[in-house]
Amino acid sequence: MNIFIKRITVIACLLSGSCYSYSQSYETNYYVTYNKALDSISYLAKHDKPKSFKDAVFLVERTYLGGDLNIERINNALKLLYAFATSWAASNHIKDYKEVDSNQILLNQSVFKVIKDTIRVSNHDKVISLLPYEYNFDDYNGKKDWSNTFVSTSLETHKGNCHSLPYLYKIIADEIGANCWLALAPNHMYIKNYSKRDGWYNTELTSGEFPIDAWLTTTGYISLKAIQNGLYCDTLSNQQAIALCAIDLAKCYEKQTGNYYDGFILQCCDLALYYHPRNVQALLLEAETLKRIYEKQQQEKNHENANVIFAEMQRQYLNLYDLGYREMPEKMYKEWLSSLQSQKNKYSNKGISK
Repeated sequence: MNIFIKRITVIACLLSGSCYSYSQSYETNYYVTYNKALDSISYLAKHDKPKSFKDAVFLVERTYLGGDLNIERINNALKLLYAFATSWAASNHIKDYKEVDSNQILLNQSVFKVIKDTIRVSNHDKVISLLPYEYNFDDYNGKKDWSNTFVSTSLETHKGNCHSLPYLYKIIADEIGANCWLALAPNHMYIKNYSKRDGWYNTELTSGEFPIDAWLTTTGYISLKAIQNGLYCDTLSNQQAIALCAIDLAKCYEKQTGNYYDGFILQCCDLALYYHPRNVQALLLEAETLKRIYEKQQQEKNHENANVIFAEMQRQYLNLYDLGYREMPEKMYKEWLSSLQSQKNKYSNKGISK
């Protein structure tokens, strides 16, 4: 991991002796386990194989759950979804679409159907049904249970959120050869697809619709400046998607240990930013972690270190502001989620829906 430990992580490692002693004695097993996981994500991102995203996703979830994750059961559940998607694609066709990428459109439609529609497949004299995945409005942000943001939980409960459902979509798409891209919005994630006839379009798994760009930007707290600077609504490459899992790992570490002071969370941010320099999730987590470190240095009266940390923290927040980031209040995000369900006729891309 040394090649990813940039100046900001070096600052964290040069903290006061008392802080360093704290990190050495606190949750040592977590620190070792999570560092091994981060090394594995770094390896997966570096080699960037088509199906490595799935490995990175479940590596994070297994690390958080302490190894208590039945990979065989997950793979069996995924194989069923792969089978439904490929069977649906083999049994259907797209009307009135004659472009050369028609098979890609059909494959992506099959992934969408598997997640957001009821699918029935005949198997000899039996009909097997697959019900759509629902949005988990009860705990959409994992406040009650962080594992509610996991793909493995979605596979078990048939419910998900704007983190697990786009991840599940990409995992299935990668397996069956359907091209798609993750995209970020404030507190949110969705899928971007491309059609030779229609260009780029958005796939929203919260509502099971295809929202137009204008509606996303005007209602989702997204400034034109943030889009122009690549914070939001841009496509993540497969390598960037793998590296994004380092931020998931950092958030799991934060939830389990509350330790912001040993440099681990900052190393995760460094890895994500190495492959995606304007990853808004990484930039924000980095700034917030520096704020925690600064506050601790102030509390311990390590004023020299505190001044250094404050300067870096301030630089990070100003950078985010200059790039167009604005915090979206939680109440507004809840209202936006609700509008996804209630205002479908206002924002749906009618051409894609048809």
